[in-house]
Amino acid sequence: MELKTYDDRLKLTNGNYQSLVNARKPEGIEDKTAYLIGTGIAALAAGCFLIRDAHMDGSKITFLEQLDIPGGSLDGAVRENAGYVARGGREMGHHFEVLWDLFSSLPSTEDPNMTVLDHFFYTNLDDPNFSNCRITKNQGERYDNGKFNLGQELGMELAKFVMMSDESLENKSMEDVFSEELLNSDFWTYWRTMFAFENWHSALEMKLYMNRFIHHVDGLPDLSALQFSRHDQYTSFVLPMVKYLEENGAKFKYGVTVDNVEFDITEDKKLAKKIVARDKSGKDISIDVGENDLVFVTNGSMTESSGYGDDNTPAPFIKEPGGSWNLWKNIAKQSDDFGRPERFCSDPEKSNWESCTVTCHDDRVPKYIEKITKRSPYGGRTVTGGIVTAADSSWLMSWTINRQEQYYGQPEDDIVVWVYGLFSDIDGDYIKKPMRDCTGKEITKEWLYHIGVPVDEIDELAGSCTAVPVMMPYITSQFMVREFGDRPYVVPKDSVNFAFLGQFAETLDAPGRDTVFTIEYSGRTAMEAVYVLTGVERGVPEVYGSRYDLRYLLHAGTTLLDGEKPELNLSPMVQQMIGQQIEGTEVEGLLKEYGVI
Repeated sequence: MELKTYDDRLKLTNGNYQSLVNARKPEGIEDKTAYLIGTGIAALAAGCFLIRDAHMDGSKITFLEQLDIPGGSLDGAVRENAGYVARGGREMGHHFEVLWDLFSSLPSTEDPNMTVLDHFFYTNLDDPNFSNCRITKNQGERYDNGKFNLGQELGMELAKFVMMSDESLENKSMEDVFSEELLNSDFWTYWRTMFAFENWHSALEMKLYMNRFIHHVDGLPDLSALQFSRHDQYTSFVLPMVKYLEENGAKFKYGVTVDNVEFDITEDKKLAKKIVARDKSGKDISIDVGENDLVFVTNGSMTESSGYGDDNTPAPFIKEPGGSWNLWKNIAKQSDDFGRPERFCSDPEKSNWESCTVTCHDDRVPKYIEKITKRSPYGGRTVTGGIVTAADSSWLMSWTINRQEQYYGQPEDDIVVWVYGLFSDIDGDYIKKPMRDCTGKEITKEWLYHIGVPVDEIDELAGSCTAVPVMMPYITSQFMVREFGDRPYVVPKDSVNFAFLGQFAETLDAPGRDTVFTIEYSGRTAMEAVYVLTGVERGVPEVYGSRYDLRYLLHAGTTLLDGEKPELNLSPMVQQMIGQQIEGTEVEGLLKEYGVI
């Protein structure tokens, strides 16, 4: 059986028959060059695939980046006179087939004798991830019982939802399809805070998520479904790719703003012909390109226009779209096949949230952390196991602590905490002002309040911390309500020499089954783009098909009901007849094994 795609040049596969094959050099690759706009994980992965699988000479690959550092949204650094900061973090799972394919061939930053995948695997094997407390209320008291607490009626509502067609969910939000009861459930608190969904976000994306990760449903209440790198993701994932690319001769040009890509478009052909770019001084450094010059465009950005604050200064809310959005808008004017960026970047009030990296400099605050996590934050092992959500926080605040030291060179006594709030426009519970108007010190105080620090100690303990808030206007823009056509295909119809990469490109599997807001999605767009444009013969691994596996479907159903057997709306006579039909069969065994009957 051939798996369907939207481009006949792309072949999808599963199993390891093709994934273990070393790709042959595509015909004519010696004559080609590549320009990659942006240096997020999608562009970096595309560069790696060009070298490893398409056998392009690295010296023919050029990255054009408007910032002074690669990595896109996968950042993590020390800001001068401010402290540690990360805009966000990515949760990882076992079935990231494209990324694990790539990371199995790159040496690790932490231990060059291992691959990135080896180091990641053994980190999580030796220190399995799980949470001892997922939700708190009443200033740090554990609230969750490790269950979804849905019941039969809401469980059936979810079951019907995941069976809806993609087309029926176009232009609909969660509020359009979910009941008030479901939107107020513990399940939704788990889900929305883990994946940063707002009630007004796309029901289509929600459905894709539930189908994509149906094999992980039982690991959501305690976050045992997740895995994390040993250090910050810039160190663990970005640096190995950059090192590989540089060692193979790839060139990185920073401080370059690409304003447009001009195309020659005819009835049966779309050809990129010019990259319109300027340097920091505004000097025109545009590049003419032809059929043998491959252009990979990162269109849109979740972290564009990020505003940074510090202990004493709120992070600015920059609502004007920045360079990556303006680039996409200029490209989209040239063809309906290039998407509709305004669907994603025109309403930052619905696509923003704020994060804050808090660094505790002595052990006074960590003592309160340990009361909640039941683990010491020192020692380099799992601490929170993922986010802890203060469900009664007006900001819907969540926080997490990764394995410490998180950053190379981090002082031994420092504990780095990442805090975020989904509602940036609502007054806090201790600090009576919106999160977006708060300084780093004020956000720290609000967090201390919600982890149980006595009110009369908050000011003193806040003085033992430093904080860097970051306001991100477009951080969940990829979740905005949409319809098909709003995102361009990775390789648009009749494209000769260009492709789109990243969170705002539509993958070529039919139907598209991967989910945005994951680095796997970025990696998938990269592999598809490179394989199609260069003719790599190896197949791209399909999205893991757990949604088609009866075992996972049955297990997910009973798990969402917290182990209860589903109540089937059938008469006793019908139930008896069905029981007689399946008695002694594999079907009966399967239903019993997964607790359905």
